[in-house]
Amino acid sequence: MNKIEQMLQELCPNGVEYKKLSDICSLSRGKVYSKTYLSENIGDYPVYSSQTANNGELGKISTYDYDGEFLTWTTDGAYAGTIFHRKGKFSITNVCGLISLKSKDVLIRFLYYWLGIEAPKHVYQGMGNPKLMSNQMEHIEIPVPPLPIQEEIIRILDHFTELTASLQAELQAELQARQEQYEYYRNKLLTFTKIEGQSVTWIKMSEIGEICMCKRIMKHQTNVMAGTPFYKIGTFGKKADAYIANELYEEYKKNYSFPRKGEILLSASGTIGKAIIYDGEPAYFQDSNIIWISNDESKVLNKFLYYYYQIAEWKTEGGTIKRLYNANLAKMKIAVPTVSEQHRIVAILDKFEALVNDLSQGLPAEIAAVQEQYEYYRNKLLTFNRLN
Repeated sequence: MNKIEQMLQELCPNGVEYKKLSDICSLSRGKVYSKTYLSENIGDYPVYSSQTANNGELGKISTYDYDGEFLTWTTDGAYAGTIFHRKGKFSITNVCGLISLKSKDVLIRFLYYWLGIEAPKHVYQGMGNPKLMSNQMEHIEIPVPPLPIQEEIIRILDHFTELTASLQAELQAELQARQEQYEYYRNKLLTFTKIEGQSVTWIKMSEIGEICMCKRIMKHQTNVMAGTPFYKIGTFGKKADAYIANELYEEYKKNYSFPRKGEILLSASGTIGKAIIYDGEPAYFQDSNIIWISNDESKVLNKFLYYYYQIAEWKTEGGTIKRLYNANLAKMKIAVPTVSEQHRIVAILDKFEALVNDLSQGLPAEIAAVQEQYEYYRNKLLTFNRLN
């Protein structure tokens, strides 16, 4: 029997009383703060909104509406039901709710942890805009164990929270250090004057091979259900959200330009210069926005080209929406060392990239494992027998 179980047995052997949130707290809403108001009244006191980035802070102004210790919750949008613990002087927008204690039987930090579990369960998903209004919040039932039990639960969960945050900061710092080291050596290796006494050759991209793109796919030829993944500029390098019929893919792949395994796909709009190594798996790519150089690797290794793209200075055209046109890419010049030297450079950069990727892939998994462990113990600690 752990300490919490012992305390429950001693202090409330018959179970824990539950009360509605409205019985122990007062609920209210924030008010509208325009961007103009925020920019014209800059000060020291935060204004919190429905966002979760930056701890929900929208900006800082010279006045405040609240002073003390409260909980806030997001009432609208994708983050509806998110709970924050606020201290000090601050204001909130109209898409935030404020929870202030009116009972001495509940500690606000205990309430914070409980609502972190329960509030998202009460979000209403109707009409495409998730909402959690005060009339829904006030009916959430809150367990009210004796204060010593609440204090012990808070102590344990605060410790878990600190450990999780510390681990995340440590791993992110390591990732940042490796990324900076990788970029330093990549830039140094790909900045050429002479290599071991031999001059590099400067050639135009058009001398490497033909600049290609897939045949155009019309919107009515796509679906969101099944088939061959179709990558648009918005999903390039991510997960496809559209598909084309397998038969159409086979036909277009056979009769029109299509990349070979290992060739480097390049974003010509949006995130210009983003490069992906084509893995040879069935996929189709948006014409003119995703291009590649058909390369037999007689002059330039595909993998060397991939790394070069990461430091290239792209000549783009257009107004608000910039583009990398084929003609501009064709005229670009690249410094090309010998093929053997390219192999050496690629081998070094592959090792650095592997180090970065190992951590960047492992970090989310490790954080997720810690988070799952935290949630398991949090839920276990906040499970009570109800007093009949």
